Amino acid sequence: MSKAFRVHAVHCDYRASDEEIYQALKRATTPLRRSWSKLRAAKRIGIKFNHHWAAGRVVMHEGHRQQLVSDPVARATLRLLRERTTAELFVVDVGVERPLPGDPPESLVQLMPVLREFDVPFIDGTTHPVAWVDVPGGGQMFRKYPVPRCTAEADAMVSVQKLKNHLFAGVTLCLKNLFGLMPIQPHGRPRGYYHHLVRMPYVFADLGRFFDPALNILDGLVCQAGEEWGKGENPRICNTLIVGDQVIATDACAAHLMGHAPGADWLTPPFYRDRNTLLVAAQGGFGTVDLEKIDFESEVMAPVGEFFAKVLDSQETIVSWRRTMAEQALYYLDHQAEIVKEYAGRYVLLQMGRVAWASETGNITASRRELAGMFPAQAMWLKYVDPDEAEGEHYEVYEETLKRMTEAR
Repeated sequence: MSKAFRVHAVHCDYRASDEEIYQALKRATTPLRRSWSKLRAAKRIGIKFNHHWAAGRVVMHEGHRQQLVSDPVARATLRLLRERTTAELFVVDVGVERPLPGDPPESLVQLMPVLREFDVPFIDGTTHPVAWVDVPGGGQMFRKYPVPRCTAEADAMVSVQKLKNHLFAGVTLCLKNLFGLMPIQPHGRPRGYYHHLVRMPYVFADLGRFFDPALNILDGLVCQAGEEWGKGENPRICNTLIVGDQVIATDACAAHLMGHAPGADWLTPPFYRDRNTLLVAAQGGFGTVDLEKIDFESEVMAPVGEFFAKVLDSQETIVSWRRTMAEQALYYLDHQAEIVKEYAGRYVLLQMGRVAWASETGNITASRRELAGMFPAQAMWLKYVDPDEAEGEHYEVYEETLKRMTEAR
């Protein structure tokens, strides 16, 4: 029987020339008929590269960016799209970083020279118009999200990411890359609103379903273990490129090649902090983490490197945070009318059944670890108080979280 999704991993030496890297990517992507069918039919293709960062903080390792997509991979991607489609291409990102003193704003766009080489415009999602869109099927965490309008109008999207671990999500692959398309204030939400304990895995699943990239590419030439940023310790030379026609299936195969179980869940390494977002998406009916259901071909053997996620907090603390986060969300649901009456149109942090903080902008300038005060193990749940609940949060996620924790205990 034919399988619904196709993923290929090819060997490519990180010391290879640009032409050799292009040929490797071409070899990997050529069999992805479903991807190319969508891309060839598209009139406008949006590309999300993992590349937006302050120039002075970019970590290089033997000529490659360790934490961001390297130039040769970006160059090969754009060359393929130019050769195999007639679409108008654009690159978009919503950066939350600010330039270092003395650096121009353009210094954040690490691939700008490559984009100019291919005459591909860069759209700054921090100033681009925002559209609030519905998630197909109603969403797993919210019904509606803000996105750059250009992405909602694109005929197809492409996600190109670095292969690496993540402190919060365990892994950061093509799905997590899409989070960089979330607009911030004044027309979006604070970044911490979605990058939020309990919410985050379900939010990422929603973003995957909405953007549904036609082509997913993972730069696995020079990678990073332990965390997504940092000072650049734990480099990994993996000499591979991973591509796929469905984002969850692609990331599941990539997680496998990293040595992680793609179907593992919370508290199983590397998913120490929160649930495995790939599993959450698959359980919601989007993609699969079952490698037996993927047409997966690989020229490299797992694991391609020793990957792990750093653990910063005790399991006891993390369990308490997740439990109390879910409890505060359900407290809000039960007391919504009285909270709306006093705080409508503002953001609030709920802790232990009280509003511990409120703001019109939602910008949290202090760590929630500090704001938690004398109760560091009691989570602080962030919510925009909307009388109409227009974003359509699914509170059943919190009910299910508590149920799972009770059963596990």
